[in-house]
Amino acid sequence: MVRDYSQVLADIEMAIEGEDDWVAILATVVCELHNSFEDFHWTGFYRVTSPGVLKVGPYQGGHGCIEITFDKGICGTCATTQKTQLVDDVDQREDHIACSSSTMSEIVVPVVTEDGRLLAVLDIDSDNEAAFDENDKENLEALCALLATQFR
Repeated sequence: MVRDYSQVLADIEMAIEGEDDWVAILATVVCELHNSFEDFHWTGFYRVTSPGVLKVGPYQGGHGCIEITFDKGICGTCATTQKTQLVDDVDQREDHIACSSSTMSEIVVPVVTEDGRLLAVLDIDSDNEAAFDENDKENLEALCALLATQFR
């Protein structure tokens, strides 16, 4: 199933236009994404709060991990490499941190400024195997690139 992101991305752009509060922006994005696609079972941001440390930011779904260091997990790999991690089966990744035992697949997208500074990673988990594809990757990367321009 190919997800149509056109409406949700338009809704996000409209909702965050002119907003300068970073947490409000992230919370709005998470809400829109999580409620637009039924197999997004955990949707949230991990924000860079100190060198090498991600802390959970706005999210929807079950309880998330509070802190992830860059040397741990799929989020840490995304933070370290600044490259999207598209994982069809989390059980096949030794570095997967099981914040929820029901998670089967995951996509993690970096939010990076033009000058290369990592601000956060967008983490979306699904209880379905292979829930994410290249379409998700392209659309979520475009969204995260937009978010990086909104950071003040």
